[in-house]
Amino acid sequence: MIEPSEKAQRIISDMQAFIRDEIIPLEKRENLQWGEAHPRAILADVWKRSCELGFYNVMLPENLGGAGLSVVDLCAVKEAAILTGSMLAPHVLGELSGPPRVGHLFKVASEVQVEKFLQPVCRAEKAVCFALTEAEAGSDASAIKTSARLEGDHYVLNGAKRYISGAPYADIAVLLAVTGPGQGAAGISAFFIDLKGSGVTIDADYQVMSGAGSHGNIELVDVRVPVQNRIGEEGAGFKLAMGRITLNRLLHCPTMLGMAGLALNLSIDYARTRTQFGKPIAMFQAVNHMIADMATELLAARSMMYATAALNDAGGDIRTQAPMCKLYASEAAFRIVDRAVQVHGGAGLIRGNPVEWMFRATRMMRILTGTSEIQRNTIAKGILMPG
Repeated sequence: MIEPSEKAQRIISDMQAFIRDEIIPLEKRENLQWGEAHPRAILADVWKRSCELGFYNVMLPENLGGAGLSVVDLCAVKEAAILTGSMLAPHVLGELSGPPRVGHLFKVASEVQVEKFLQPVCRAEKAVCFALTEAEAGSDASAIKTSARLEGDHYVLNGAKRYISGAPYADIAVLLAVTGPGQGAAGISAFFIDLKGSGVTIDADYQVMSGAGSHGNIELVDVRVPVQNRIGEEGAGFKLAMGRITLNRLLHCPTMLGMAGLALNLSIDYARTRTQFGKPIAMFQAVNHMIADMATELLAARSMMYATAALNDAGGDIRTQAPMCKLYASEAAFRIVDRAVQVHGGAGLIRGNPVEWMFRATRMMRILTGTSEIQRNTIAKGILMPG
């Protein structure tokens, strides 16, 4: 297995200690539960403390205050965070509302935008979400209907976004809207939107499978947005949003495999300590074969992910391999967690048990950030029509 660099190993060790000594005790003190909404004030404290210690920005390049890690190292750090078993681990790395969401925008954002939007996110002063999906624009992202009509030195935005991760606690949205009707992807532009502004409403009165408080809809009614909030040129929004899709597909894998690895670890511990018929259930072949299959699939998925990450770091083309990783990792992670629930028996069915939550969360991963079917389309195209 490809190993992370010494720098990444130090970061992982320090991060694990922070989560063990501060974050997990915080979760217990505040009686936080898997799959339940976490108070924004608590999240903000985690963001701020993580930022002080350097973990919140660690995934950024060095010139932006990050660690300048390779993709292999990024995968290792993300996976290690989830393996701690902390429900707030993604927030430590700013994964859901912080610097990883906007790091690539520094290349195209104006000085005003950097100062007004990006730097506050990196200082953990503001939270950000990415708003693309609509009722009729899921896999077909270029079919969005939210409009942005230019009136003088402002755009007037109308429309609705739905299922936006991080929306309930975000201050800012990077939002895509149509500025050139009838032009398809070439008529889509990106904007920084103040979610506290007039005409903006966040509706988070629903739960996705993974629980409450993490997703919401954004409604815009005659929202006036200064031209200076447009990101890049008019019509460049869709290209900007899709520009990192290949790498992003790969970088979702360590989160999924971190959950799979955590489920495996919890299952091993449970099988060794749970006694039935006078002996640990790990002694029963039906149980230890499930654990053997879990470990085998996890090794295969991790090997694929790290090999692809190393290829990317070496300058290789991963346009076909990245969706392969996302496809296999998401489906293998679900199978692994499904077996973890089986190993845990009745205990694995109870809300509050991490394997029960991971069962729901990994099922979502086969749809989020590109469905398995979309990944297969991309893979087939790369094999049958390369170049």
